[in-house]
Amino acid sequence: MKKACKKCKLLYEGSQCPNCKSESPAQSWKGRVIIIDANKSEIAKKIGVTSKGEYGIKVR
Repeated sequence: MKKACKKCKLLYEGSQCPNCKSESPAQSWKGRVIIIDANKSEIAKKIGVTSKGEYGIKVR
């Protein structure tokens, strides 16, 4: 099962977020969005994402 990073919302597997190196995953998350080109994506701008990847929408 994938974990969501509390800081950057990236969905990942493993013990550490590959994006921001945080080791404290969120307890729960809902929804996901896949960003292909963060520079052109309006959704990426809205959720504050600057790199491509799979992100959780509601991360707690």
